[in-house]
Amino acid sequence: MNEAMKMTGFGADVFGAEAIKEYLPKETAKKLQGTIEKGEPLDPSIAGEVAHAMKHWAMDRGATHFTHWFLPMTGATAEKHDSFLEVKNGEPIMAFSGKNLIVGEPDASSFPSGGIRSTFEARGYTAWDPTSPAFIKRHGNGATLCIPTAFCAYTGEALDKKTPLLRSMQALERSVKRLMKLFALPDAHVGCTLGAEQEYFLVDKKLWEKRPDLVLTGRTLFGAASAKGQQLEDHYFGTIPTRVLDFMHDVEEELWRLGIPAKTRHNEVAPAQFELAPQFEELNLACDHNMLVMDALRTVAEKHGLKCLLHEKPFAGVNGSGKHNNWSVSYGGKNLLDPGTNPQENAIFLTMLCAIIEAVDRHADLLRASVAGAGNDHRLGANEAPPAVISIYLGDQLEDVIARIERGGAGKAAGRARARTAAPAALRIGVDTLPPLPKDATDRNRTSPFAFTGNKFEFRAPGSSVCCAGPMTVLNTIVAESVDRIAEALEKSGTTGKAKPGEHTEAFHAALQSILQDTLTVHKRVVFNGNGYEPDWLREAARRGLPNAPTSVQALEALSKKENAALFAKYGVFSARELASRHEIFLEEFVGKVRIEGACARDIASEMILPAVKEEYLKTAEALERATNVGVTSGTPALSEDLVELGTGLDALKSEIRELDAALDDNEAERILAGMIALRKTADALEHHVADAKWPLPKYRDMLFLY
Repeated sequence: MNEAMKMTGFGADVFGAEAIKEYLPKETAKKLQGTIEKGEPLDPSIAGEVAHAMKHWAMDRGATHFTHWFLPMTGATAEKHDSFLEVKNGEPIMAFSGKNLIVGEPDASSFPSGGIRSTFEARGYTAWDPTSPAFIKRHGNGATLCIPTAFCAYTGEALDKKTPLLRSMQALERSVKRLMKLFALPDAHVGCTLGAEQEYFLVDKKLWEKRPDLVLTGRTLFGAASAKGQQLEDHYFGTIPTRVLDFMHDVEEELWRLGIPAKTRHNEVAPAQFELAPQFEELNLACDHNMLVMDALRTVAEKHGLKCLLHEKPFAGVNGSGKHNNWSVSYGGKNLLDPGTNPQENAIFLTMLCAIIEAVDRHADLLRASVAGAGNDHRLGANEAPPAVISIYLGDQLEDVIARIERGGAGKAAGRARARTAAPAALRIGVDTLPPLPKDATDRNRTSPFAFTGNKFEFRAPGSSVCCAGPMTVLNTIVAESVDRIAEALEKSGTTGKAKPGEHTEAFHAALQSILQDTLTVHKRVVFNGNGYEPDWLREAARRGLPNAPTSVQALEALSKKENAALFAKYGVFSARELASRHEIFLEEFVGKVRIEGACARDIASEMILPAVKEEYLKTAEALERATNVGVTSGTPALSEDLVELGTGLDALKSEIRELDAALDDNEAERILAGMIALRKTADALEHHVADAKWPLPKYRDMLFLY
């Protein structure tokens, strides 16, 4: 960062540790930090002092208003601004109370609720989340104090993405603590961390304004492929264009002030595609920060005459955009997904690894549902994203380790050891030391939806526009269940509670080994280290009995299963009604987006493409007629051929517009999607038969290569 950025200070617009220390009395600051850092219950008696300090801090930075900033089920953020201004006895004062801080009451009637709220039942509440610090949002000449909050209905049911996330973090914390107690470890804080890699496209704003499909849907519904796309693979990690680099600098400067540690920037695979990756943070904060990253990308792009596209597939035929969620869990500051340096640590690592394998296998349907969406349907299974079949990549070395656990000495490493020493190479949990596992013990597999990458799992299936809270809520919950199952089996073995910290009896290790062997025997089918793009993998996945839900409608059925409702209810993450509401909301969102796209495609085809093709047809017919009338024969066969192609295209275009219109009238999503595909195929072919100056939409070559 340059000196100017250093002078402003990292996190200067965040009410974080430094601001708390400066603006709050020592004891009050200590209590608040206890809640933020250790998850201790918030002392309501300090709310007034915190609110007063927060107001002064915000006003010192130019804020005139405050808002409760939350994550409704729209997948975006929401905020209602209120002024600090109050008038008492005819005099203006600036006020902000503890009540203003702790709770707000936005109208809940117009947010998606999936039947939890009726239109006339408008009351909803926002509740301060002190674990995610307040921040300043700057806009033009003004600034607003933003207070991260949860959002619930009058009934107390969650209407947002943050509340279930916080519940899932608590559930995972309880389960991990239960397991660590069996390993005779002292009570410690359980932390989840996330690093969310954000992919995005940039296009010139003036071109974007001429594309109603980009304006209304975020993706191009028409567009023939550019002669040059990503075939040469010369954009990936290439020199960043100056215009884009200036944009990136300004984004990072804004994120710097918000305390968001943007670490990496680079060109992505497709032309005009880029990536921003942050450092790892606590899960809840990382989810909030990713929403702010997306907001910064969009707002800063405007200042540079650009538009940031966060849709999963804004351009057909080139790389789509994902959001790779790098997740890990720690205990007492020790990453439990980091292989240890002694048998005890390795036993814990392997136990967590097996729990995650079980969780992903048992609940692959829920993980798939967590990334469902109209945009992601265009990306999953294409050659830039993992397939819709959820599997785990471990790499050869770890796959061999779990084979040795399961079979008591089998596996490639065991075979090599026998060849050298004629002795078995069994791996006994908690007794043997694992083969050395460097941080990058595995290669990377970009075709895997869920890949182990050294000391974390990378969930690659989420789309670029998704809120991280949804997938992470599911992941936390299913892992909590598997950890609990292993802990329960250990408790029933009768071998726990007899050791000093770091020590265990042979009986404990034997029981753990047996439990993990059973776990792997049942759930190893989900481990796949091969190429997920190969058609053979889908056939192999079916043979293994792994679920495959290629469309969002199919994937979302997981949210209606009784056993899944029971799981979330057991861990207090979703009530049955809350989960059912998500199913309804996501289906409505899918159908709504498809309908908007269908109507937009129909309108563009009718009002822009059809007239342009007609004009080219009439112009060609007139040229052919004139040539024929004067007796010219050269060129007339070509004109005649062009006329037939244009006329055939016109007929097809008109017919497909009628078919799409009928599908829209019947509101059938599958027919709408099929109609759009057929209409696009015809329109994209006609793009090559109409004069460039007459084609009404900016072309792919214009939008992808503007730098």
